[in-house]
Amino acid sequence: MSGAQSDRFPFGIPTGWFQVAYSSELEVGQVVPLRYFARDLVLFRTSDGEAHLLDAFCPHLGAHLGHGGVIKDDKLVCPFHAWEFAGDGSCAHVPYATKQPKKAGLEAWTLVEQNGLIMAWHDREGRPPSFELPVIAEIGDPGWTEYRTRRWTVATCNQEMAENQVDAAHFQFLHGTMEMPRTASKIHGSLLHSTSTTAMMTPMGRVDGNIEVHAYGFGFTTTRFTGLFETLLVSSATPIDADHTELWFAFTVRRAGKGITGGVGKAFMAEIQRQLEQDIPIWENKVYLNRPIIVDGDGPIGLFRTWCRQFYPPEMPAPAAHVESVTAGQASVSL
Repeated sequence: MSGAQSDRFPFGIPTGWFQVAYSSELEVGQVVPLRYFARDLVLFRTSDGEAHLLDAFCPHLGAHLGHGGVIKDDKLVCPFHAWEFAGDGSCAHVPYATKQPKKAGLEAWTLVEQNGLIMAWHDREGRPPSFELPVIAEIGDPGWTEYRTRRWTVATCNQEMAENQVDAAHFQFLHGTMEMPRTASKIHGSLLHSTSTTAMMTPMGRVDGNIEVHAYGFGFTTTRFTGLFETLLVSSATPIDADHTELWFAFTVRRAGKGITGGVGKAFMAEIQRQLEQDIPIWENKVYLNRPIIVDGDGPIGLFRTWCRQFYPPEMPAPAAHVESVTAGQASVSL
């Protein structure tokens, strides 16, 4: 796996589960070229419905299997010389060779497909998955809407974006919310659990609510908004390389009448998108400070950085001082 380094960030690409596609984007027999984890990859689906992700370059003469490759009898066929590869990466057949190359093959990536997402496991040292992803009860429930999705490519790394969830002060001063969030966070192994109070301004006046975030590493996060209505944001941030990340947002709203589900729900999603697009120029132009000066009211940034350590090798620079719990202000969202 990739340990690509960045001139901006001292981390390299972290360990974890990361989204490479929505399930609905990959049909049986479809072949898709991808680039994530500073690697060229090829994604395809066989007739049994299984998705497979392999390194992209044919070990014969280096053709990219994602550009012109096809599926034949559930094998991925190279467009250059028709070498065939199984979903596990092994070379299954060379049509013109009298002696088959036993050592030829491609690295196969570990995939999990659930919650409407195709997730790949990345570990720079090639270790197997160290934690599992949850099955989300709301996905597929008729009481919740289908996903509405958004996607961005951002010139930054996973940790810089993920830190926003505990950075209380920026909500008021960057996003213009009336108040700062009152945030508390706890670590449970690979899971960072954060809760915040909110104040939403609606046509009916102020409505108090809550935000609950479950971050399973840097690559899979659920954010539940409750108050006037219920919204679930399922997000992933997948490293393209050490300096660029693809950010995936998928929203679903509890069905509660056409006005709330259609109108208020869409307005809420638009507000989340507005705030995200205000964050992007900050992320793309800031520097990482290994030991920032933190004041009361900033949020549990020290705790967050302590949690981050597990997703990198031991030589990663030490994070800011450990903070058990910090609270500050309240959050607000204008609709």
